[in-house]
Order: sequence, then structure tokens, then C-alpha cells
Amino acid sequence: MRFIILGAGRVGLRTARAIRGNDHDVVIVDPDEQAVERARKEGFETVQGDAAKEDVLIEAGVEDADALGALTGDLNVNYAACMIGNQHGCRTVMRIDEDYREDIYRQYVKEVDEIIYPERIGAIVAKNALTGGNIRAIADVEQNIQIVEFTITNDAPMRDYTISELELPGESRLLAYGKRGDSLRLPTSDDTLEEGDRVVVLGVSDRLNEIRQIIVGETSRAAAGGA
Repeated sequence: MRFIILGAGRVGLRTARAIRGNDHDVVIVDPDEQAVERARKEGFETVQGDAAKEDVLIEAGVEDADALGALTGDLNVNYAACMIGNQHGCRTVMRIDEDYREDIYRQYVKEVDEIIYPERIGAIVAKNALTGGNIRAIADVEQNIQIVEFTITNDAPMRDYTISELELPGESRLLAYGKRGDSLRLPTSDDTLEEGDRVVVLGVSDRLNEIRQIIVGETSRAAAGGA
């Protein structure tokens, strides 16, 4: 598959490396000569120019590309490029610079396939590194919805209970379950929650404290890691 990455900065270049690592073709577009040269030295195909201009994206191969990642730090450029990519039948991913913009763009910009806020991902990684313990944030699905992994401890209220006995609040959902040392899988009603087992839950952010108390209780580590 062929991908166009707009922006040879921190986000764009790392994304390009990850995609190329899966044996895909990647071309990077950036207006800055030095940034383009850095990408070229890493072996990337490059185009120097303004990604908000159609002729630049055509030079980058937008007519044949499978997807376009508008990952520059300029929201206007990202938006314009995604509109162009959409016209050429290309899947579009747009980076935004503030999380409050996400609801706006999801509601009004139907032409963009996916909207991302990279800083949110970085915040999740930082939170996990700082808190440690038996709670690990996996992803923010939306601003108010998170996927969180909990590890059952010896003192956890749900230890030795079965999945069928686990009652989560509100519209929370149990997504996956894994025995200690095993991979995650779909849970069954007969699975027993034992020390070291993991459960992955989808829940509304303001109910995560309640979910934490039900599954892992109020240990000092858990309290530090709670949402």
C-alpha cells in the first residue's frame, strides 16, 4: 500500500517509520528544505512543498495513494490537504492541535475519515509510567470514554468471583480477559477472577473511579492510578 505523510516533524516522521516497517511505500511532504533532507537521508521518498496545494499532493501521488496522513502542526494545512485527498478517493487522517476541537471536527467535517490528537496518546503513556500499579490506561476512544486494563490483586473485591458476577456501572463494558501470563481474549461467564488476571473495560471517564473500586478496590497503588 502507498501512504502520504504530511509533515516531517516529530509525529509525521515517527509515523512514517512505523508504516515503512510494515513494508508499505511512504512519501513524506514538507515545505521545509532541512526537514525534507532529514527524511530523505532516512531513505524516504520526499516532496518539498505546501501540502495544502493540490499540485504538490499530485506530485506526491495522491491520485494513487491508499491513505493520507495530515500530521503537520498547522491545522489549516491539515484540513485543506484532507479535503484534497478526499476528492481523490484517498483515506484521510487529520491531526488536530487541541482536544477541544475534536468534537467540532467530528460533528461538522464528514469528509475526514479519522481525527487524531497525538498529545493524548503521550499523556496516556506518561500516566501509566507515573502511576504504575494495577491500572493501565490503554486508549481514549473519545474525550469522555476510555479503555482501561485492571489487574486483579490479592485484596481486590472481585478476586475469586466469576465474570458473570461482575456488575459494572452504567454503560460500561467488559471487552477482554486474560489469565496471569496469558494473552487477552474474549471473556466467558465462567471465567474466575484470580490474582494476576487482567480485565479490559470500556467506560465513561467519570465512572472509572467507581469501576476501579469494584474491580481492584482502594489499594494505595490503585488509588494513585485511578482516573
